[in-house]
Amino acid sequence: MSQKSVLIVGAGSGLSASLARIFYSKGMKIALAARNIEKLSSLKQETDALVFKCDSTENKSVHELFSQIDSTIGTPEIVIYNPSLRIVKPFVEYDPDEMLQSIKVNSYGAFLVAHESAKRMIKSGQGNIFFTGSSASVKGFAKSASFAIGKFGLRGLAQSLARELHPQNIHIGHFVIDGGIGRKPIGNYQMIHPDEIAKQYLNFYQQDKKAWSWEIEIRTNTEKF
Repeated sequence: MSQKSVLIVGAGSGLSASLARIFYSKGMKIALAARNIEKLSSLKQETDALVFKCDSTENKSVHELFSQIDSTIGTPEIVIYNPSLRIVKPFVEYDPDEMLQSIKVNSYGAFLVAHESAKRMIKSGQGNIFFTGSSASVKGFAKSASFAIGKFGLRGLAQSLARELHPQNIHIGHFVIDGGIGRKPIGNYQMIHPDEIAKQYLNFYQQDKKAWSWEIEIRTNTEKF
């Protein structure tokens, strides 16, 4: 893996930091992209990462990100789309603009990143594009309409891409994180440790192409289905 690279879009201190650490431990070059890059200073130092400023909901910003990636690490071995925005409120209280922003973060941004990734990976003849989903990818909860719309859209994108791009040697992964992510329980509620989730991304990447998955669900043993 020593010559390969991973681009994590929507990087921060949670799951994306665990992903950066585990792939860095395997000798891969790490690239981190976020709107606020100041928060990535310690992770950058820890993983010797390249850091790029990017708003994943803006076409121009994503295009510029990949132009920078082209001139530094080339086509990444893995691109991970990790941004997420959840707005909890009664449906009739939604402002149309915040609904649109949630959809843009949760699914439209994923399209933009996947679009740039796929164009490059098709040319190189291989690659991996992973999407971080959630419980809302398969279950629409009350007072969470924008999250359901965005995450259902993300899952639909991943499923469509898997059917189109798996035969072209590009592995698509959608990860349904069914539960809260955290390093410690909250009261009696068991959180899913981000380091353990990251291990499943690594395992997914290492699947032999004769037995590829396109989606897995990850939850604690106490989480209700």
